[in-house]
Amino acid sequence: GGAVMGFSLCGIALSMLFVLITVFYWQFVDTTNLESDKETKFVYRVLFECIAGYGLGGSCIAMFGRVGGGIYTKAADVGADLVGKVEKDIPEDDPRNPATIADNVGDNVGDIAGMGADLFGSFAESTCAALVLASLSQELQMNFASMLYPLLISAAGIVCCFFTSFVATDWSPVRAEEDVETVLKYQLIISTVIITPIVFIISFMFLPAQFCVSNLECTEETMSTWKGAFACVASGLWSGLLIGLVTEYYTSHSYAPVREVAQATKTGAATVIIYGLALGYMSCIIPVAALGLTIYVSFKLAYMYGVALAALGMLSSLAIGLTIDAYGPITDNAGGIAEMAGLGSSVRHITDTLDAAGNTTAAIGKGFAIGSAALVSLALFGAFVARIGETHVDILDPLIFAFLLFGSMLPYWFSAMTMKAVGVAAMEMVVEVREQFAQIPGLMEGTAKPNYERCVNIATQASLRQMVAPALLVILSPLVTGYVFGVHALSGLLAGGLCSGVQMAISASNTGGAWDNAKKYIEAGAYGGKGSDCHKAAVVGDTVGDPLKDTSGPALNILMKLMAILSLVFADFFVAHSLNNNFK
Repeated sequence: GGAVMGFSLCGIALSMLFVLITVFYWQFVDTTNLESDKETKFVYRVLFECIAGYGLGGSCIAMFGRVGGGIYTKAADVGADLVGKVEKDIPEDDPRNPATIADNVGDNVGDIAGMGADLFGSFAESTCAALVLASLSQELQMNFASMLYPLLISAAGIVCCFFTSFVATDWSPVRAEEDVETVLKYQLIISTVIITPIVFIISFMFLPAQFCVSNLECTEETMSTWKGAFACVASGLWSGLLIGLVTEYYTSHSYAPVREVAQATKTGAATVIIYGLALGYMSCIIPVAALGLTIYVSFKLAYMYGVALAALGMLSSLAIGLTIDAYGPITDNAGGIAEMAGLGSSVRHITDTLDAAGNTTAAIGKGFAIGSAALVSLALFGAFVARIGETHVDILDPLIFAFLLFGSMLPYWFSAMTMKAVGVAAMEMVVEVREQFAQIPGLMEGTAKPNYERCVNIATQASLRQMVAPALLVILSPLVTGYVFGVHALSGLLAGGLCSGVQMAISASNTGGAWDNAKKYIEAGAYGGKGSDCHKAAVVGDTVGDPLKDTSGPALNILMKLMAILSLVFADFFVAHSLNNNFK
């Protein structure tokens, strides 16, 4: 099931982008009538600026999927857990719980559609950023295949991931419960190893020996090489793997951090919250260091074009990344169906084991999404700076520094809005579930059926209503800043939002994932198992973590990317019509 999503999304995204480029090229590009290299450069620049709209469209849809879907799924999940598990002491996904169906539907809305739209947007935006930056290079324009080098990376990644997918089905299938996480993780490692030499060959075949992609004057010092481009892609690819492995370490109950959180349940819910928050903050260190090193190396080798290639490198294993990510909600829904169908405890034990591994793989997927979103946002930021004709951004400029601080605040404002949105929607769900338990005779005894449809309607209406304000914040912030205060202020806003947002996203996602798997670890029999005081404390932590790991944390990806792609698309407008472009 996960493979269907992973390969379908990657194939559709790549083929649609190639078709758009081909159609635009045939219709609007005629290099035979151009009299100078400068005119050729201008035509290619306009071509790929038009293609940038593809990335903007992907991000706009991702806003609905990630924010709206996240509010939907967590409103249903929190409502079902608070009344069903905590108040009524009935199992998860029990058919007597009116919010059960809404909870299972939410897994598909938020974790499948939301994650897919998010990573589709990352793929589209990173490719568009690389194409816009490539259009500045005279050397790359000599061969159209060199211009399309970013698409070749993604195509090679899909083919390599296709062969890697046979690991779990034919070459090394799961034979025991403890092998589930290992086999899924091996797919990611093997795909990374296979893609690396393939990218080396593609770089050698399709890139010139030297090329210039910098806004600075082209000299021997500012020239990039095909080996440098390969190193940029490889650094993104391997840093993505590192982020995935670190995320697994901090969110899987097979390792010490989550078991420490589970142990903290002995002293109540408060210590569970404290340990989980500390784990999330600690989990930022290695991923941020990996991203920082990747950005430094890539920029040194190929300037902002190198950063865009690093983002594409991280996303080159996207097909497998989505495969193991979608595995999580699929197994979660399988467990829900088993519970509602009244299947035996042995079936539920198997689905719980698969679900626990699925929580970890979903966390790995979120780590990939956040890491790629950071690189994509920086690449788009670089394309924006190049588009407005600047070579650097001076953060000591008072206007830029002021908006750097404002941009750093935006992820907190956005997270507050999304978390409160989940809280408001969850309160509506809790009230409805309580009323049904109180007003439907025989519901608790299992002799009457709840009204599932009312809970689904509440989650749907609440998510659509509550997502408006966060979406407006993300869309209007760059537009108002660019128009009123100018492109220099907007540069500070984008940089601040990126630096703050990536760390908040990692922390929130890993904290919620750790609380969830600490609960799963106890449900497997540790510290008294299901129904114990430790389990009740873990349920509280898991409930608090739900909006962190599935709404606020992942939705910050959209904040970083959508602000950057909007700025790039509207860059010419801001330069020409801003009220304050002369004020720095």
